[in-house]
Amino acid sequence: MKNIYQYIWVLSVVFCCIACGKVDVRISKELEENPSIFPDYKEVTVPYNIAPLNFSYMGEEECCLFVAGVDGEMQVPGVKGLFSFSGSSWKELMERNKGGALKLTVAIRSGDEWVGYKSFHIYVAAEPIDAYLSYRLIPPGYEGWKEMGIFQRNLENYEQTAIYENKLTDGNCVNCHSYCNRNPDKMLFHARAGCGGTVMICDQVIEKLNTKTDSTISALVYPYWHPSGRYVAFSVNKTKQSFFNNHPNRVEVYDLASDVVVYNVQTHRIAYSPLTKSAGAFETFPAFSPDGRSLYFCSAQAVDSMPQKYKEVKYSLCRMDFDPENMIFGNRVDTLYNAPLHGKSVSFPRISPDGRFLAFTLHEFGNFSIWHKDADLYMADLQTKEVYPLSEANSDDVDSYHSWSDNSRWMVFSSRRIDGLYTRLFIAYIDEKGQAHKPFLLPQNNPSVYYKRLMFSYNIPELMVKKADVSKHKIANVLRNSAGIDVTADPIMPNF
Repeated sequence: MKNIYQYIWVLSVVFCCIACGKVDVRISKELEENPSIFPDYKEVTVPYNIAPLNFSYMGEEECCLFVAGVDGEMQVPGVKGLFSFSGSSWKELMERNKGGALKLTVAIRSGDEWVGYKSFHIYVAAEPIDAYLSYRLIPPGYEGWKEMGIFQRNLENYEQTAIYENKLTDGNCVNCHSYCNRNPDKMLFHARAGCGGTVMICDQVIEKLNTKTDSTISALVYPYWHPSGRYVAFSVNKTKQSFFNNHPNRVEVYDLASDVVVYNVQTHRIAYSPLTKSAGAFETFPAFSPDGRSLYFCSAQAVDSMPQKYKEVKYSLCRMDFDPENMIFGNRVDTLYNAPLHGKSVSFPRISPDGRFLAFTLHEFGNFSIWHKDADLYMADLQTKEVYPLSEANSDDVDSYHSWSDNSRWMVFSSRRIDGLYTRLFIAYIDEKGQAHKPFLLPQNNPSVYYKRLMFSYNIPELMVKKADVSKHKIANVLRNSAGIDVTADPIMPNF
């Protein structure tokens, strides 16, 4: 079997070399400087099942790429600067080098000779990433959009398909897509304004929910599924936004009030605790633990004079017990990380599926960190209680909303590090010690052209173990024609 793989490898190398007509390229001189490439894939760690990492040399010279792996070296020509791998040869390359590293050298023609830049590596992890990734694509507006959608991407190639597009319901806002255990068989998202309602999809059954009740301050907002699939934790928020004439963050989104509630999928009822629904605190961004017995959320002391005192609102990371058998909350709230003591604020707590680590976003104030240029990713080790920055993943611009892979080894997050304007998606390897390795930009067939022309931002990246198999037209029909199911709220549930 090994000989067969080696034979296939040799054939793929020969084919690639013949195709580019560069079989005899030889480097006669080596430089000590790094090549200018986009995306910056130098020294990144990638899953072996990722789509080809095509990239471009950003100079003007004729160029060629040398790729050395466990079974030898191949040459890839630069076509207008782009180094492009076929899907089959890339897959074989990654399989053969799983758990190892590729050595890459960019060479340029200088007169009659080829000059090589300093070589770099791509490290190939033995752990795969979930096959699919979903996200919202949204133009850089603030209040209204004529075009947006929730899309899914096959991470093993470049295929992107729509889960839902708002053109089917008169250009309304669609947001907050969420899945139970990263499985889209149980999923939800919100539709706002016209044709509004929360879309709940469980095993192909589509429901439209009317989620504003007399006991809650708003319709349901930020969701997180219980691992059993029986419940979804939501925040309810009275949210406003303000704009700046001359400020790097451009817009500030803030809450006037917010609480955390839990929705029962089967009974269509909401329950809450006095500890998660209090006038003296803003509670938001709930997340269940993988065992379903802890409810994490962010909590800040309520501030009356908003937006004048928006910088005084700082959220801590909190936790309380949850009894899933009886849908009962614990009788106390533990503060796991008191961010205000450090002059900071927490948002988006997300626990690794193995239960070991909790990743969150840390920033100066507030909770809407996707607009804060100082926002960075942090990690809490739930065993040792250590809290530390994910330094290798962070940048000088926004690094925010994040999602774990099913095997707890990969994290996708949003960042504005490329141009400070558009949010793009990066993927980082998280090792067993909870440390991030250098992240890589979501691969595209021709990334320098794709990202230059894409006038949409990525929003809410969520990894999925499989493709979402649901008809967007059936969803639109339910949103347009169903009166919806009215959600009801129980009195405040007793604490145990």
